[in-house]
This record gives sequence, C-alpha cells and structure tokens, in this order.
Amino acid sequence: MRILCFDDSGVPRFGVRSGERIHVHPDAASPFELTDLTDPTSGDSDRTGWEERSIAGLTLLPPVPRPGKIVCIGLNYRQHAAEGGNAIPDYPAVFLRSTTSLLAPGAAMLRPACSDKLDYEAELAVVIGVRAARVPVAAALGHVAGYACFNDGSVRDYQRKSSQWTIGKNFDATGAFGPELVTADEVPAGARGLRIVSRVNGTVMQDSNTDDMIFDVATLVSVLSQAMTLEPGDVIATGTPAGVGYARNPPLFLRPGDRCEVEIEGIGVLSNGVADAGPDEPLRSARSW
Repeated sequence: MRILCFDDSGVPRFGVRSGERIHVHPDAASPFELTDLTDPTSGDSDRTGWEERSIAGLTLLPPVPRPGKIVCIGLNYRQHAAEGGNAIPDYPAVFLRSTTSLLAPGAAMLRPACSDKLDYEAELAVVIGVRAARVPVAAALGHVAGYACFNDGSVRDYQRKSSQWTIGKNFDATGAFGPELVTADEVPAGARGLRIVSRVNGTVMQDSNTDDMIFDVATLVSVLSQAMTLEPGDVIATGTPAGVGYARNPPLFLRPGDRCEVEIEGIGVLSNGVADAGPDEPLRSARSW
C-alpha cells in the first residue's frame, strides 16, 4: 500500500493511493489501521465503505502527522562520512527531532531569520508499525510498517555551536516528511539497494544508494530498541549520502525561492520550496495535526 495523510477541515484523514486517486476509509484514524484492511486498490478487493477522491486539491500532511519519536542517525553513509573527514563509526550517531520541526510535502522549508546556512539532506525514513523493545537484528524488520522520504534540513552554523547537533536539526519547519508511507512489502527487505537522490532547482546534488549505509535498517531498529521502546508511528531518519551543501566548494545553502526534492527509488518524490521565516514568523508546523 501507498498511504497518504491529508487535512480534512482540520482533521487528519488517511487513505490508500492509486495513481491520482485516493481511497479513504471513514474509520481509519491512523495509517496502521489501513494496513489491517484489504488493499482497496487491488483488483479483487471489496471497496464497500471506502470513499474515493481525487488527490488534486488535497492539502497533504506528513504520512505520520505527529510521531511519538523522530530518531535521527548521523554519518550513516560511508561516502558522506568521508566527505566530512570523519572516520567510519562503529556505533550509530543518534539525535532526536521534535514534531514542531516537521513540515508537510509541498510546504515551504523555512530558513530562519538568524541564519543563512539551511542545508538539505536526503534520507530514507523508517516508520515503526509494531512495538519493538530489545529486538534482535534477525527479527527487527518485522517491526517496520514501511518507508517514506525525509529531508533532514539542517541549520549548519547552529548545528556546530556545540558538540551536540540537536539545535541545528530542530528549527521549525525544516524537516520535510512524505509524501506517502510505502508499506514494507512494496520494496526490497530493509529498503536495500534503492537509489536515493536530492535535487535543488532540478540539479542533482546527492546521488547514492541505500546499500552505502553503514548501519542498515534492521541494525538500526535493533540497536535503538536496546535503549528505547520503539512504538507504532515512531520514525527513524536513517542518515544522508554524500553531496550535502556545506561540504561543497564553495558551500551551497538553500535560499528563498529554491525547490528541493528528495527521491527514493520505489518510494516516491518529496518536493518542498524554501522561504524565509522572518523574525516574527508564527509557527507553521504546529497546526491542528
């Protein structure tokens, strides 16, 4: 299934995508309730009770609007570690994002008034579907509901104000997520072998493959679950490939009017413009969703 979330008069609604149409079940209050139902897009499914709509005109939300946890992994692609002069880590670099840092597909990433160093990071997002506590690597993929695109927008000068990256990764409306949750059965196990690309104004900036990950999806789920219980709806952003803006010569940072895209093979394209937040910008990411 390819599951979308959209705003319906201030209420998040969930549906299954089929081309440019979406099948909405009135009782589904989360994407995981849809995965328990028969796929309405399959040829022999019973669509009784499903409402069909056009995607055109819908205001999309992140496929999980308010994750309980957004756990991010740094330096998880070999070539990205190398471009920053970092050794290959023997344990994942872990930091957290807040829900107020998220923005929807199609919405503008906000460059804060205090910095002109907003950077892009194409990432594979893993969405947990089954509670995971201290799970072994061999069983870890059974706890994954599916995958989505993520843009781990980073305010680089703030990221480097201390040894902790958290502040630079949590500015409002910098972490784009979506457009859809693609269930795990739609892609290779662990989302292995998928091309991952970022583009700024149509120019390819990052072009890699999830096989370049140092810690694969199963390992990340297992390692994280040793410390924290992963719950349905939690998101793991699995790190970014080489080609980020700060590592270029000269550095390339996002500016108002730019358009940034993240594309992952078999999962989709996440597209967001860029705008200045302004000194008195109200929080755009903390809507009713």
